[in-house]
This record gives sequence, structure tokens and C-alpha cells, in this order.
Amino acid sequence: MIIRQLPLGQLQTNCYIVGCEQTREAVVIDPGDEVGRILSDIEKYALTVKYILNTHAHFDHIGGNAALVRATGAPLAIHNLDLPLLKERGGARYFGFEIPQSPEPDRFLRENESIRFGRHSLAILFTPGHTPGHVSFYERREAALFDGDVLFAGGLGRTDLPGGDLAALISSIRDKIMKLPDETVIYSGHGPTTTIGQERDVLLAYG
Repeated sequence: MIIRQLPLGQLQTNCYIVGCEQTREAVVIDPGDEVGRILSDIEKYALTVKYILNTHAHFDHIGGNAALVRATGAPLAIHNLDLPLLKERGGARYFGFEIPQSPEPDRFLRENESIRFGRHSLAILFTPGHTPGHVSFYERREAALFDGDVLFAGGLGRTDLPGGDLAALISSIRDKIMKLPDETVIYSGHGPTTTIGQERDVLLAYG
């Protein structure tokens, strides 16, 4: 499986291009900014984008939605509980940023469903807490988890923004993320990769 991690924009938010080596079908997860860089990698690896996926609708994860949809024609997918945040441009103005208005999603993401591209399948995990409609994507055969702003290397996603809920975030991590195998690689929305095994101690501080 092809995995390209691109830290984009002023916040260096990780965008992921995930592709099938055999069919060259791909998904783009959280195109926050610098769509030219995303398109350059798509062309470099001769990929066809089948879906554009948002783990959640904060501005640094959705800022490139409009341009990438125009460039690729791929459908956009997000959880319905984050639709109000998507329509509010992800709270960009709250932080002094301006981003283009995202298109309406073509598909709502639901737990226990999957996103298929080529020979790969991303299971949708509902992981609220950072935002009400946050989701993560798990590729079991490749032991890869794309978890947005749920769990980072050495820390948790913030819950002090509108819609944040610390208890819900802890529950998402305990009930969904930490039940995955220790060798699962976490590709988070910010910072370096880590593994489930390396992050099991993170929750000890929260009881």
C-alpha cells in the first residue's frame, strides 16, 4: 500500500494520500491546504483519487476540499455530525484564518461501513471527542490507522474547542483505538507516526 504523508499549511497538518499499488486507486485524507503539492504526488504515483475523506471538519483538515474536488472530481465524505462545522468553514475565522467554502459532502461516513479503493478497505471507526463527528480509518491488513486528531505520539487531541468532549475522546480511545493490535501504526493529523503499543501509557494520566 502506498502511504504519502504531507504536512501542509501553516499548522503543518498531515494530509495522507493512500493508494493501491496494483490498481493505482487512492483516497486523500484531510486535504487541509497546498493542494498543488497533493496533486503533484497524485501525478507522481499515477494515482486516481476515488474518495476525498475528512476525519473531521476543523479548518486545517478541510481547507483544500474545494480545490481538490474540482481537480479530481472525486466524491467528498465526512460524518454527518460534523456537517455544521464543515458549513462554518471549520472555525477558521475563530483562529484568524480564511479558507474556501467546502463543497457539500457526497457521502456521509458511518461506523461499521468501509471505504474501498483498489485491493484495500478502510474500516470507519466513529471516534468523537475532538469534534462530535470525528472518525478514524483502519486498514486491518496493513495495520494502519488514520486517526486525525484523536491520539498523537505522546498526547491526545484537544477538547477545549466548541463541540469538544474530553470524556467522549477518552472513551473513543479506550473503546476503539486501544482495542487494535499493538503493532498498528498510527498516522495522526499532526506530528510523527507512532504505534498503538507505544501509546498505551498515554491514558494512565486520565485514570
